[in-house]
Amino acid sequence: MALGAVEHRVHYVDVAPWRTRVLEAGEGEPLVLMPGTGGHLEAYAHNVAALAGRFRVIAYDYPGHGYTTHATADLELDTYVEHLAGLLDALGVERAHLNGESLGGWVAVKFAAAHPGRVGRLVLNTPGGTMASPEVMDRIRGLSQAAADDPSEERIRARLEWLMADPATVTDELVAIRRAIYSRPGFAESMRHILCLQDPDVRRRNMVTDADLAAVPGPALVIWTSDDPSGPAGAGLEMAEKIRGGRFELITDAGHWPQWEQRERFNEVALAFLTGEGTP
Repeated sequence: MALGAVEHRVHYVDVAPWRTRVLEAGEGEPLVLMPGTGGHLEAYAHNVAALAGRFRVIAYDYPGHGYTTHATADLELDTYVEHLAGLLDALGVERAHLNGESLGGWVAVKFAAAHPGRVGRLVLNTPGGTMASPEVMDRIRGLSQAAADDPSEERIRARLEWLMADPATVTDELVAIRRAIYSRPGFAESMRHILCLQDPDVRRRNMVTDADLAAVPGPALVIWTSDDPSGPAGAGLEMAEKIRGGRFELITDAGHWPQWEQRERFNEVALAFLTGEGTP
């Protein structure tokens, strides 16, 4: 994968009960990369090199996700926020920029609202937390749990292809990486706890509120795409308008993973915003 050409290290950090897998690369101001529901740090494999040229990049697997400790109870937003705070403490990071995709954007907003002094700039890729479409939640739950229960190439590929505008961008290597993670003993049960946020009642009490967005210290860049399956670009625009110093960028020919499908454009936009040296 793209990480092969980048000097980096993958190690484990104990954060309370979570043995957390972490990737670090580069030097400079800390920048945390945060993937989506059921995801893992490889979702940012095509961005680490570009971002590590300017930042100390930190990518990690959430509780219950990837190679971090499996979940044995439902994971709501307070757990993710508390875990991120503990991870930053363990890594000696007082303040960091955050780049979150989907669930990662949701966590980033909640973390920024709760700990405004600990965040710099936010880049939010097709962020979750503001919508509760029953159709989308059912689709995420169905595809994700099916892939965890039966981590066959077909089911893993179906879950990943749902994320993309162009199914051909789902590589055999990405499928193999996710199959290895989802095949681990106990992961299917962990996935059930991850997917609690697709339950309408649980989701409702964890939603990103207008008060959360107003509490984000800014600046923040909300990136949406032309083909996002989770919702319309208007949702991202509305989110950006409610954040102090919020900005909006549309990336075309991408689905839910703009950082993967349109990596060059994403890297350009993200770096321009994070460094303050240009306009996306």
